[in-house]
Amino acid sequence: PLNRWFSRPMARLPFDPSKARGPDNPPGNPPKNSGGGGVPPDALTVTQLAGAIEGALAKGLPTRIKLVAEIGSFTDRTHWYFNLKDENATIDCVMFRSAARAVGFTPARGDRILATGRVQFYTPSGRTQFYVERIEQIGAGPLEARYRALFEQLKAEGYFDPDRKQPLPSFPRHIAIITSKTGAALQDVLDTLRRRCPAIDITLIDVTVQGERAAPSIIRALDFVSDARERHAIDAVILTRGGGSLEDLWAFNEREVVLAVARCKVPIVAAIGHETDTTLSELAADERAATPTQAAMRLSPDRAALSEQITALRARIALSLRRSLSERARSLHHGARHARSAITSRIARDRLRIERMQSRLARLRPEAQHAARAARLHHLEDRLHRITRHRLRTLDVAPLRMRLTRAIRNRFSRENDALDALERELVVIGPARVLARGYSITTDADGKLIRSVANVSTGDLLRTRLTDGSITSTVGEGAHALPPQPPPAPAPPRKRRRRNPPDPNQPGLFS
Repeated sequence: PLNRWFSRPMARLPFDPSKARGPDNPPGNPPKNSGGGGVPPDALTVTQLAGAIEGALAKGLPTRIKLVAEIGSFTDRTHWYFNLKDENATIDCVMFRSAARAVGFTPARGDRILATGRVQFYTPSGRTQFYVERIEQIGAGPLEARYRALFEQLKAEGYFDPDRKQPLPSFPRHIAIITSKTGAALQDVLDTLRRRCPAIDITLIDVTVQGERAAPSIIRALDFVSDARERHAIDAVILTRGGGSLEDLWAFNEREVVLAVARCKVPIVAAIGHETDTTLSELAADERAATPTQAAMRLSPDRAALSEQITALRARIALSLRRSLSERARSLHHGARHARSAITSRIARDRLRIERMQSRLARLRPEAQHAARAARLHHLEDRLHRITRHRLRTLDVAPLRMRLTRAIRNRFSRENDALDALERELVVIGPARVLARGYSITTDADGKLIRSVANVSTGDLLRTRLTDGSITSTVGEGAHALPPQPPPAPAPPRKRRRRNPPDPNQPGLFS
């Protein structure tokens, strides 16, 4: 693979352990193992092998190498520790503080750079690293560019808006954990939940968290939890996995996975990767946690804190009860004392009243009693006299009341007869009776009465009313007026007959 980065091919060098450099085998000295103690004479120590690897790398690679790659993970701890990657490979890198100071920017994950340095084997840890001496920024890598484009698209569609996110339950009873059953993140979540609140039921949904099959597996798990939330009483979901590079976490950046997280009807706490990693699924989740442990702490109440809270509430309730009972006892004591005082006062007043009545009875004499009875008898006689006079007056008014009643009835009868006569005359001269004798009434389209042919014109719409209906017609061209007729002779006056003459034998209204 190194042939891609160098202009000339390199031949494979033969390996000679005797020439390997290291503290236990300096150049020119033979290996220490000489076959004694059952050890083969060609066996190497770890130091010898490490020295051989270091020597092979020093001889087989140029002292300065330039790499065009994308930064995967990046950590700034005095020195810069990161890795460089492409589509097929990753290599660990380190850049010492002295060299990092000369860089005019701080690299970030996804940046595409040109790194200059050397490859060296670090003997104490057995790691082969690329020691970077110089960094030049080229631009964002293709995967990082895809991440940013998808982020902007989903943000514009509103999947990251806080308004659409669901509130987390305060005391969940059942939590579903969506992760790989072999991952370390699962153990962190389980340990935290068992330590903080063992009463919470836990359901593990094993999914693939890396690779091509990860996205469909995560989508199926989220849809299952959303559909089965009521049947299994699931209150919350923890979506988590351990750290990794952008490629390792890419399944959680797929658009379909983000949409599945957004449409899940159960509140989701997402903790994916390390604290510096941020996936699109975490942004679409109802809440993001930096680590799996933090996600478990966010959903589970602290048993110790709850116990302290219960103890404090118990103390507050006991204090409130003691205060309430003390106040009630004080109120009852005050009420009893007030009632005792009121009863004593009432008894004293009643006793004084009895004494006064006894004194009044003692002062009464038979003469005084006789005078009182005589006065009462006189009052009753006067009242009886007034009642008798009223009764006599009532008897005198009775004939007058009978005469007035008869007069009113007669007057009502005469007025009713007159009203009936007027009603009969009105019926006789009414329009309906005239129409019944063969006459008709003609009006125009607006309902105005036509009294003369001068009121109509050719083509006008007329409506003629008869006794059994109406006829609509149009004025033709032959309409003309009739010659004037002489007025009818006046009828002789009729003698008005008085109806229902008064009975001379009956008394009048005011007689």
